[in-house]
Amino acid sequence: MNREQKQDLISSLNALIQDQTFVAVTHYKGLSVKQLEDLRGKAREAGAGFRVTKNRLTRLALAGTKFENLSDLFTGPTAIAYSEDPVAAAKVCSNFAKDNENLVILGGSLDGEVMDLAQVSALAKLPSMDELRAKIVGMISTPATRIAGVLQAPAGQLARVLNAKAQQGEAA
Repeated sequence: MNREQKQDLISSLNALIQDQTFVAVTHYKGLSVKQLEDLRGKAREAGAGFRVTKNRLTRLALAGTKFENLSDLFTGPTAIAYSEDPVAAAKVCSNFAKDNENLVILGGSLDGEVMDLAQVSALAKLPSMDELRAKIVGMISTPATRIAGVLQAPAGQLARVLNAKAQQGEAA
């Protein structure tokens, strides 16, 4: 890789990281190419990304960003998981690491706040933005459904009373 290619890689990685809310740093030593592709696919499905990085170039790309404090974690075979949704990347990495001991989460950063493994795991247990949106919509629509049911009940009761009176009149 020549100097110009390295500079382009640093610029593209910097631009990518600038837009993210959460970045996790992982060690991937021992993972096969198929496993890495599987992890990338799961990350993509969750709205996150997973990228194997060169340590020195990544440290340069992190300079001047809110994730600059992660630079110390870049030793050995590292990769980053990132997402705009604070939970997506953490959830993907944590779930994959449960089934695969070769993926080791070193730490992360949520909008510039450094997180250790325990904090990243706790973040991964939270519901994602999509799940939270679904819960909010459910909470908003439930009262409307109940109101509609309450409003329809008196009309139904009135119809049953009138029907009963009509049947009594026919019987007489």
